[in-house]
Amino acid sequence: MAITQLKASTFDIRDSLGYHLAMTRLDWIDVLEKELKPLDLSAPQYIVLINVGSGRVETPVDLCKKLQYDTGAMTRLLDRIEAKGFIRRTAHGGDRRCVVLEMTAAGRELYPRLLQIAVEMNKRALKGFSREEIDTLERTLQRIRLNLAPSPSLP
Repeated sequence: MAITQLKASTFDIRDSLGYHLAMTRLDWIDVLEKELKPLDLSAPQYIVLINVGSGRVETPVDLCKKLQYDTGAMTRLLDRIEAKGFIRRTAHGGDRRCVVLEMTAAGRELYPRLLQIAVEMNKRALKGFSREEIDTLERTLQRIRLNLAPSPSLP
């Protein structure tokens, strides 16, 4: 059925793209939480560490924007990660109000293990897919994000 022919009166939400994406995300987070349990990390902590460790974000503000977190929740999340000794917050230059996130030695040591978890999660999720199918899936998801994005660029 063409997408233009969809009607609310006959639409089953379980057939929607949003439903499938949401359920896939929930399944992904569930598996990720199990993988992280031996490291005493949660999925949100992992996501912060991956983003800080890769250099994709430098400040709590960057993280809030990227992950769509409110500042209070992000502060509490960073407090927990900092208490575990994986990151530190330092003043940026002369402005004490601007904080930069840095991986500690323990965080830098942990980072390759986190990347390996990402690799294994991708292998598990894409088991049985051909390279062509993976490329198509990636292009399709990028296109969906572009269609939904408020501006033409993606983070």
